[in-house]
Amino acid sequence: MAAAAVANIGLMDSAYFVGRGEILSWINATLQLSLAKVEEAASGAVQCQLLDMVHPGVVPMHKVNFDAKTEYDMIQNYKVIQHVFNKLRINKNIEVNRLVKGRPLDNLEFLQWLKRYCDAVNGRIMNENYNPAERRSKGCKERNHKGSNKSSKSLQANRLSSANSADGAPTTEKVCISTVMEDHYMEQIQQLSEKASSE
Repeated sequence: MAAAAVANIGLMDSAYFVGRGEILSWINATLQLSLAKVEEAASGAVQCQLLDMVHPGVVPMHKVNFDAKTEYDMIQNYKVIQHVFNKLRINKNIEVNRLVKGRPLDNLEFLQWLKRYCDAVNGRIMNENYNPAERRSKGCKERNHKGSNKSSKSLQANRLSSANSADGAPTTEKVCISTVMEDHYMEQIQQLSEKASSE
């Protein structure tokens, strides 16, 4: 099935008979996360990253808020998704008001559709060169360089910081907040030195 045709699949399509467990396993394996419920993807950040994986460079990752908790922040993530859909000419209606409420069924349906879409685009072959943890941290870092002074913990830090490596030792994950604050201070120092040199 062509990727463009996936936007028009009906509710009786086999895509909508994929269970929660399979969807969560797919997301966790693909994006190196540890989601336990589909409603944990209600913020839209997971969907943004899945689209980034299948269409590298199309999703403006610096605009994705991996720590979105409020409906307003979540809606901003869905605006990113809608922008990507428009850019790729995907005619898919996103029920944002229902998804941000975190209702399991609404989120499951959208993730089922998204899995079918990703499978149609990449032929069910994972992009081996895609590093999801790096893309999340780059998205956070890029967002800071665009002028945002919000300190935000990335989804990577929230989901993976307590995970253990294969040998049982705790993994050392970069926490995006330290990078954001460090870059923010460096930017301020640079602005002050430029201001001082021009006087």
